[in-house]
Amino acid sequence: MTVNTPVQIDVIVDTMCPWCFLGKRRLDKALKERPDIDVDIRWRPYQLDPTIPNEGMARKDYLERKFGASGASNTRYKPVTMAGLDEDIAFDFDKIEKSPNTIDSHRLIRWAASEGCQDEMIEHLFKLYFEDGADIGDKQVLLKAAEDVGMDVELVDRLLSSDADRDLIEQEIAQAREIGVQGVPTYIFENKYVLTGAQEPQVLVSAIEQIVQQAGVAETPD
Repeated sequence: MTVNTPVQIDVIVDTMCPWCFLGKRRLDKALKERPDIDVDIRWRPYQLDPTIPNEGMARKDYLERKFGASGASNTRYKPVTMAGLDEDIAFDFDKIEKSPNTIDSHRLIRWAASEGCQDEMIEHLFKLYFEDGADIGDKQVLLKAAEDVGMDVELVDRLLSSDADRDLIEQEIAQAREIGVQGVPTYIFENKYVLTGAQEPQVLVSAIEQIVQQAGVAETPD
């Protein structure tokens, strides 16, 4: 049986959130378990810390500001690092030298959707930041990411050099806060049902199956 109407899943994430990377990999697993159900994944922006300056800030300073001098250690990320092993994610927080402002990375993800490579882009940005320690707030890093996933680099360069879609990204973030989103990842199914946190694959599978049943999404024989 295959579903002939895609199930819409909006996933609200921040590109500097390690649990969002974990949540994406778990969603990938969930979708592989039910390849007969067509889904429309839309990656939506969020900023866990919108006060980070446009140029970013030193990772050490960011951790001290967030957790205090005694808590400015990447050891607090041990739980997500261990969880990442099960999802084939090699988190390496020691490589991260700068905490970025993520607005430009969200703009790039938005543009990637129009070129049909949004999923590839967000996966690539997560890997660049959490495995390679790259500064995903840096224009050159973002241009290379665009090239890596096959986007029009010249167009992306012009867009990044402007304020294109910045207001739209900020509006989406504000809307997420208005509807009560306080943590990410947040999954919104069919604009009705919400799951928060990096849920296990089976939880996501069950949610998708329930949406198909409750929303009366039609199924047709293969």
